[in-house]
Amino acid sequence: MKILYFGGQKSGKSNLAEQKTLEISSKKPYYLATYDNSFNDKEMHKRIDKHKLQRKEQFTTIEEPKDLLKSLKTEETFLVDCMSMWLFNNIQEDEEYLINQLEEISKLDANIVFVLNDVNSGIIPFDSESRKFVDMTGIVGQKLAQICDEVYEVKLGLASRLK
Repeated sequence: MKILYFGGQKSGKSNLAEQKTLEISSKKPYYLATYDNSFNDKEMHKRIDKHKLQRKEQFTTIEEPKDLLKSLKTEETFLVDCMSMWLFNNIQEDEEYLINQLEEISKLDANIVFVLNDVNSGIIPFDSESRKFVDMTGIVGQKLAQICDEVYEVKLGLASRLK
């Protein structure tokens, strides 16, 4: 089963995705963390620490910022948090590479819950790199929605099922 939770920052999507992952897993699931710690961003470290406290010892954590296929295994359950960081880490890759990776992931016989930030409802960014990120988030989001069995939009901690 593949499931997508998407929404704005601090919408509650990670919490709901964690709950769903635990619900669908018959054994201890994996938490596939995609943040690249090389940026040394203190505010992001605080967010990460909060997520770690929230999930306690309920998950086995794997850190993989770029190549998700390297860490995903068949017949297991994963929470990938988050696809926006994965996209950011792969922003120099072309669209075909990213879509191909998602298509390969869709073929895996595994439960995978994806988290994605919704950044497409704001203004069009002035700089080209930010525009590319927003555009690719929309493209990746569409592909995830296509390959997922369930899709939830999250606002204010509430999930609305779209698919």
